[in-house]
Amino acid sequence: MDFLRAEQWSPYLVGALIGVLSWVTFIISDKPIGCSTAFARTGGMLERIFRGKKVEERPYYKKFAPAVDWEWMLVLGVIIGSFLSSHLSGRFIWQWVPGFWSETIGAGRFARWLTALAGGVIMGFGARWAGGCTSGHGISGTLQLAVSSWLAALCFFAGGIASAMLIFHVLV
Repeated sequence: MDFLRAEQWSPYLVGALIGVLSWVTFIISDKPIGCSTAFARTGGMLERIFRGKKVEERPYYKKFAPAVDWEWMLVLGVIIGSFLSSHLSGRFIWQWVPGFWSETIGAGRFARWLTALAGGVIMGFGARWAGGCTSGHGISGTLQLAVSSWLAALCFFAGGIASAMLIFHVLV
């Protein structure tokens, strides 16, 4: 069990384990792995606090009911697993502003949090617009050989490369 304490796991091992997890998920639930719908459902659950049952009348929430489901539990598992992994490897630290951001932009929390919030909203909007996120399209969809998922995965990589070029060549 020493591998659980490693600072970094083999990407080949992790890729294979994600593949096995995908198979098991299909066998047990007959559903693909995905996370972005869980965030949309959470938005519906939060909206229900203020608007009550009216939320369930929205066309989107008729299709994706605002409730805790297996995708929601997957997101919770990713959060818990990330914490456990960083803790077991001895790399867990509380950090409000990452070092790279602090060195290049500044140590102010507000700008960092506002940028992270804006990025999260844009990514969430994009994931719902594309009908799935990197795990839904990039893992489950490509595993099923869905052309739309392969196209989405190519766009994820192109967008990631463009963003990295922007950040490291323009901002830094």
